[in-house]
Amino acid sequence: MQRLFYQFGSNNRAKIPAEPSISSPSAEPTGTVLQGLQVVSEGIDPVVDIVAVHGLNGDREKTWTASSGVNWLRDLLPQDLPNARIISWGYDANTHRRSGVSCQYLFDHARTLVSDLCLERQVTQTSRRPIIFVAHSLGGIIVKSALIHSDAARRGALEEHRSIKLSTYGVMFMGTPHQGGSGVALGRLMVNVASVFVAADDRLLQHLERDSEWLQQQLGQYGPISSDFVTKFAFEEYATPTVLGQSFMVVPRASAVVPGVADGESIVIHADHINMVKFGSKSDPGYKTVSGHLRVMAANAGDAIGRRWDTEGRVDAVRSNGPIESFTVKFSVPEVSPVEHFVSRDEELDRIHKELQHGGSRKIVVVHGLGGMGKTQLALAYAKQHRDEYSAVFWVNSKDIDTLKQGYVAAAKRIFRDHPSLVHLKSIVDGGNLDEAMEAVKRWLNNSQNDRWLIIYDNYDTPKLLGCDGAGTFDIRPFLPEAHQGAIVITTRSSQLRLGHLVAVKKLQNIEHSLEILSHASGRVGLSSDPDAYELARELDGLPLALATAGAYLYQMSTSFAEYLRLYKESWLRLQQKTPQLLSYEDRALYSTWEISLDHVKRQSSLAARLLQLWAYFDNQDVWFELLQQYRRDGPEWFSELTQDQLSFDEAVRVLCDHALVEADSTFENNSVESRGYSMHSCVHSWTVHVVNDRWDDRMARLALRCVGLHVPARDWPQYWVIEQRLIRHANRCCGFISSGLTGQDDDVSTLGAIHGLGLLHRDLGKLDEAEEMYKRALEGREKTLGPEHTSTLHTVNNLGTLYWDQDKLDEAEKMYRRALEGCKKALGPEHTWTLCTVNNLGTLYTDQGELDEAEKMFQWALEGYEKAFGPHHTSTLDTVNNFGGLYAVLGKLDEAEKMYRRALEGCKKALGPEHTWTLCTVNNLGNLYVDQGEMDEAEKMFQWALEGYEKAFGPHHMSTLGTANNLGTLYWNQGKLDEAEKMYRRALEGFKKALGLDHTLIFHTVNNLGNLYVSQGEMDKAEKMFQWALEGYKKTLGTYHTSTLSTVNNLGTLYGRQGKLDEAEEMYRRALDGFEKRLGYEHKRCRRLRHTLDTFTGNIATN
Repeated sequence: MQRLFYQFGSNNRAKIPAEPSISSPSAEPTGTVLQGLQVVSEGIDPVVDIVAVHGLNGDREKTWTASSGVNWLRDLLPQDLPNARIISWGYDANTHRRSGVSCQYLFDHARTLVSDLCLERQVTQTSRRPIIFVAHSLGGIIVKSALIHSDAARRGALEEHRSIKLSTYGVMFMGTPHQGGSGVALGRLMVNVASVFVAADDRLLQHLERDSEWLQQQLGQYGPISSDFVTKFAFEEYATPTVLGQSFMVVPRASAVVPGVADGESIVIHADHINMVKFGSKSDPGYKTVSGHLRVMAANAGDAIGRRWDTEGRVDAVRSNGPIESFTVKFSVPEVSPVEHFVSRDEELDRIHKELQHGGSRKIVVVHGLGGMGKTQLALAYAKQHRDEYSAVFWVNSKDIDTLKQGYVAAAKRIFRDHPSLVHLKSIVDGGNLDEAMEAVKRWLNNSQNDRWLIIYDNYDTPKLLGCDGAGTFDIRPFLPEAHQGAIVITTRSSQLRLGHLVAVKKLQNIEHSLEILSHASGRVGLSSDPDAYELARELDGLPLALATAGAYLYQMSTSFAEYLRLYKESWLRLQQKTPQLLSYEDRALYSTWEISLDHVKRQSSLAARLLQLWAYFDNQDVWFELLQQYRRDGPEWFSELTQDQLSFDEAVRVLCDHALVEADSTFENNSVESRGYSMHSCVHSWTVHVVNDRWDDRMARLALRCVGLHVPARDWPQYWVIEQRLIRHANRCCGFISSGLTGQDDDVSTLGAIHGLGLLHRDLGKLDEAEEMYKRALEGREKTLGPEHTSTLHTVNNLGTLYWDQDKLDEAEKMYRRALEGCKKALGPEHTWTLCTVNNLGTLYTDQGELDEAEKMFQWALEGYEKAFGPHHTSTLDTVNNFGGLYAVLGKLDEAEKMYRRALEGCKKALGPEHTWTLCTVNNLGNLYVDQGEMDEAEKMFQWALEGYEKAFGPHHMSTLGTANNLGTLYWNQGKLDEAEKMYRRALEGFKKALGLDHTLIFHTVNNLGNLYVSQGEMDKAEKMFQWALEGYKKTLGTYHTSTLSTVNNLGTLYGRQGKLDEAEEMYRRALDGFEKRLGYEHKRCRRLRHTLDTFTGNIATN
């Protein structure tokens, strides 16, 4: 695509081809010109703007890009100048374009450059940041014109434009034709530049020669202001090929270098005119030269531009008849070491600035948060980012009164250094009186004309507050300037310091930011693709100090991320003590950073300190009042006092919250079960384990264990599953130290009851291995302490039987149930509810084993007993009613089954609600019954109700949820929705495999169902594999004559019949029929249906 280009000072258009993208004169790119500002690199805490401007027929990207694709502004310079914001500016300087014509003259381009830069710097609040221009070819003419325009701006709408000239420290002209020379007129020189890119004709020559008059005038206007800038004149060493095949020096040294310019220096670039701004690597001699000069200019720009703005302020004051006294102090924060890589906290920085920027009165922001969270670095980042908006920035370490006063002395020295006329400051500082120095600085700050200062009072962690006035605390207010002007930032760990607007600093939420800190601190790259680095970042949970500490250790050691994580968990304190100290953090070590907070907690509340110590034996997440309160009476005296009531607990927690050691759960809902919980950061929790508890305390461990284990709710509690979900993290922690033998003597009744409770909790949540370990420990302890026939022992025996039933260990389950039944009958009688519980469980077991007559006897016994003891509407009664329904369904008595299910459903809805898991169990069973009855719409309603309820209560991976998903798959299969069926079966199968392994009957149920599905899809080989898998599993776990085994045998018969394997099919059908008749009786519905199938099948064989 050709481009249209307006010639200098002319309305006529000449056709010229586009500039080549690299040095090849024949290339002719297409597409639109990239115009305006492009921030190539934001920089890290940038202190200077480097602005690149291309030349004739150039491009803001291609001009600076080598043939290798390397754009040195983007790919090289940010590494050598990390504290620079790098900007490339583009404009339509092309001669021909079908898509439109640029109506801007050269001077208009210059004005646009100034306008674009002003807007960007105003939006980013960097109007006083130093600027260094890099201009190629005729782009240098635009930069000079822009600076002339900026210097002329004084008052009115374009006053802000003057800031560009005031902020410009240096200009690097790269092959810019400033003047004619060596017998070449400036107009002809313009044609030479154009001919590099185009075939110049007479009309173009006329326009360029006409414009040369204006260019000579511009040179005269630029001369007087050129001494305000450090200038580098770069010239090309080699001739450049043109589009006509010629080669010549486009802008010779005599034209590129202006002699006699103050602070001007000539530089040779060993390249031609086009390639003098294209560098492919850091080893390129041209890049070394250019980047070296830019680094030197950037290092010196800050002071020079600061003084220039100071002078401008005094001149403005004279113009407005105001005082000429200056209050500007050079920016410097030597009191704090910056981190090498500050991860942006844009939201917090914006909130600080929003509070400090409005109005003429004094503004105070209190930045509070946990020690090590990065409050100091946040305040430092704010000061750096907005330093141009303040006449002076002072940093005062406020950890105690003496250190604070020393901060004022340092401020006095800085003020005197920049304002030597204030000789009284020097005498006060030399006198060594801290109070006098502080008062002198405050008087200087209180001057009504001095209203643009910023003071940061860092580490004010010992505030004197109501109820916290112990040794070392102090009130900072008398140390603040009295005048209502300026800006103040206070960093503190206390959330109760209400001197100004509060800005909370919390952990980093984006794990990528955590990986950035780890990467820079450790010097290792590629962390985003390293799973071990991700795991370590997750463990350190967004705490900058912890991440920097880990990085410092890894920088010095060849340790892997995985090995560091292992050491962190196993040898926390020793690892921290071996880690190098961090200069960028006040405390410099993770293990000691919270000591000051602990000292204040101890002085404020002994109960809060005790709670902090006890917290080490819980999980770090979600500790709440009721969790502790239930065991109040049997705990130590301090614990009884702590949990006396909600107010006592809240008061202790409030002290911990004040010091940011814990925080309230922000996701808590008012309708949640029990009260709001509190959590602490995982790194703080490690500190409580290894430092607050300098040694393991068996008594504390048992206290935590009892609080957790004895708080496990009964399954007929409303929303018991919510409590279980809140308990599980604490239960896992308790199981860990139980398994490690860290509870000391665990043979007392309460501790054994708690261990039993952990078994119940894990079993309910489908964690069967963990449940088995806890039940066995509880059983062993109860047998030893209470005896094998004690009812509590038998209670554990019964529950262990249920666990074995869950695990498909049916023989072991029966042994446990039989032992519990005999023991309860002997100790309590056959009608006691504990006895009936085991009877009911035996009925369920017998149903699964296919011993249906025995099952019916058990259910009848349990039902009559429960109705007598509790009445017909009690949840235990309804549980047995539901189980009776399941038995009738297996027996093919579908009407009786529906009656039982309906009775159970209505009773559970009334007693427990429609979303209780017991209600959902019956709903799920009704769905299965409706499938058997062919009522598919009703079945789907039931399954959807159950599935949504289970997902809400237990989550998507619980056994009950997955079982309903499997049943929904069967429904879809019956409806012919084969794709939906397969999704449900696959979901159930993957979930069961993950939770139960490969040898569980729930796995075999789903595999069998998948076999039926594949038969329907005509995928016979896949179907046979599924049936064989299910058959072998059923035979192994349930036996040859179990109804589930026989159903799969029947399904194999159907498969073989469709495959034409008639003998194998008949054998399968006969095996299935023989087994069903033995199990269910000759007249059972399934037996009659199977005989009909077999008669039809054998009749067809005979006919054929």
